[in-house]
Amino acid sequence: MRRLGILGTAGVLSLSALALTGCADEQPSKVVAQPAKGGKQSAQEARKAAAATAAKAKANELGQIPVLMYHRIVPKPAGTDDRTPEQFRTELERLAREGYVPITAREYTTGKIAIPAGRHPVVLTFDDSSPSQLTLDGSGKPKPDTAVGILMDVARKHPGFRPVGTFYVIKDMFGTFGAEAQAQTLGWLRDNGFDVGNHTRDHLNLRGRSQDQVMGQIAAGHKLITDLIRTAPATLALPYGNQPSTKNWAMRGDAGNVHYTYTGVFLAGYTPAASPFSKDFDPLGIPRIRAMDKVGDCARFCSTAWLDWLNAHPEDRYTSDGDVRTVAYPKFKGPYVAPRFTSYTLPY
Repeated sequence: MRRLGILGTAGVLSLSALALTGCADEQPSKVVAQPAKGGKQSAQEARKAAAATAAKAKANELGQIPVLMYHRIVPKPAGTDDRTPEQFRTELERLAREGYVPITAREYTTGKIAIPAGRHPVVLTFDDSSPSQLTLDGSGKPKPDTAVGILMDVARKHPGFRPVGTFYVIKDMFGTFGAEAQAQTLGWLRDNGFDVGNHTRDHLNLRGRSQDQVMGQIAAGHKLITDLIRTAPATLALPYGNQPSTKNWAMRGDAGNVHYTYTGVFLAGYTPAASPFSKDFDPLGIPRIRAMDKVGDCARFCSTAWLDWLNAHPEDRYTSDGDVRTVAYPKFKGPYVAPRFTSYTLPY
């Protein structure tokens, strides 16, 4: 199951290490650490200590990151994309036990990955804005049997396991009706640290469509979100994972008076993803992993199988050094750092 090449040694930076303005079209930039007081010797000593800390954590901030893809969370699955609440909870519990910390797609594509030393990032994504993912009760709280309700419950039981994820919405909008109800639901996600991404308005297959059709669908989905919560999405998930004939149409474009620019475009499968500071990182086609047990094709290429593989190959998995100022990794993996970030590296 080892991937071709060294896709598992992509360059990464930590979340707080990046200066972010919140604009989706801006590229990540590193926060520059202030020189240590006491001159050159003190700086050298600090760097040596940081390298020792990274080595102790077995840091590999050039490792692979699983981006998991979910759809409906329902008691009686009607298709292979559905998961039961019990299956979803079991997978989240596993992630928590194995040291994963959820981050959003926005944080991932902008390099905003701030997790403790020794921990691993995971991106939880949810497609099609199903009511099973989020439904608010009469008091404005997520119902406990929804994906958000389950995620928050698991986070309460596992301190440090952030209850965040990215929801790729379409016009169905969690089964709500009317702008007020839709704005309430999207606003709840935004206000509670979750991420709202674009999945186009009508979930049409973009493969083979004209430039106007592709940009029209993406812009319509973009406008749907910004009209409701005034917060522009940073990323797009392609319906069915199918890219348009010109990949860049998905990344940036215009239709009518709507302009969109994204930091990442996500596919539908099927491997762990490279880091945003990697030579291998391609923002036009970021792979995701379908959430499913080891059955059929999923015996090798879905979430249970890939989490097993990452657990068996820790040298290929992203592990944080907990230091926002550095990109830490074993020295022999240095060739895989994207050149523009080499000044922030901490090989040990």
